[in-house]
Amino acid sequence: MVEARNGRPLLLLLAVGGAILLVPVLNRLVPEGSPFHLEDRLVPRFGKYLAYAVLAVALDLVWGRAGILSLGHGAFFALGGYAMGMYLMRQIGPRGVYAHPVLPDFMVFLNWQELPWYWYGFDRFPFALLMVVLVPGTLAFLFGWLAFRSRVSGVYLSIITQALTFALMLAFFRNDMGFGGNNGLTDFKDILGFPITSPDTRLALYLATGVLLLVALAIAVHLRRSPLGRLLVAIRDGEARARFLGHDTLRAKLFVWTLSAVLAGLAGALYVPQVGIINPSEFSPAASIEIAIWVAVGGRDTILGPVLGAFLVNGLKTWLTGAAPELWLFVLGGLFVAVTLVLPNGIVGLAAALRGRPKRPAAAEPAVGGAEVARG
Repeated sequence: MVEARNGRPLLLLLAVGGAILLVPVLNRLVPEGSPFHLEDRLVPRFGKYLAYAVLAVALDLVWGRAGILSLGHGAFFALGGYAMGMYLMRQIGPRGVYAHPVLPDFMVFLNWQELPWYWYGFDRFPFALLMVVLVPGTLAFLFGWLAFRSRVSGVYLSIITQALTFALMLAFFRNDMGFGGNNGLTDFKDILGFPITSPDTRLALYLATGVLLLVALAIAVHLRRSPLGRLLVAIRDGEARARFLGHDTLRAKLFVWTLSAVLAGLAGALYVPQVGIINPSEFSPAASIEIAIWVAVGGRDTILGPVLGAFLVNGLKTWLTGAAPELWLFVLGGLFVAVTLVLPNGIVGLAAALRGRPKRPAAAEPAVGGAEVARG
């Protein structure tokens, strides 16, 4: 496994990029009669996995590097998804079931007379993209400023983040919120004028998600090699000591927390057109816990670990929920316990140990001294 700590970040990104390109190669260049041909219907599934991988990398930025365990990152993912879903709903127009030129079908069904003010502007893609970034980023900034300024940390912060996503889930379930209630937003037609179910559109969305993953990995690599990244390690291993040495721990944590939320929102925005729906279940606390499991299985603070964890766990989920759906939650819980007790460094840590270079647990990585860490 190639990691940034080995001084080969470019090779790592090239390897991930090559793996991403396998899907379009197998889909378009391999003849349909070949056993290696990838059907069009499978392209969105791999695109969904890529979106999950971006989400896992986003969580690892705050958990693996800074030691901030968020159990509410699904909220930022869902908010980005809803912002994109609102844009896609506005593109339907009179092609909906009720043929209303402005109101989405669920609003017509609920006897809404006019479009709510917070839906204005979502008929334009640039505005929707701005909201994809601004809404989760603003929420994360405000939440982080209040929590970090009050020096809430550890399990208390994890519980608060879970309460945040649970509260949002309850709010979005309400029909009077104007977001489709428990059914959410669906029946999308076009994106940027292209049919959303077209194989070409699906492949383009897949590639866009792959590019976002490469950008997220590049950010993670840069962060590890930067003074800010070393400061985050110092905060993770001893925040009081870093603060005593004069470092602005509040700004460092707030920056990486907000950056992580923005990446999660972008992942949600690319997830929605590929799966065709967004509903309040994305806010569920269980969904956020699953994200932490992806990172733990792959390996915290290992660059590629979150990506591997997201693909492996979700691939297993896809197979098992079809073969034996009643067993999935037991397998997921057992997997998390097994990784915690047997593989604390995840799959990447196991690979490093088999190569004779065991990776130290993230929590045990020594903090960087004051001269090596950029001051705030």
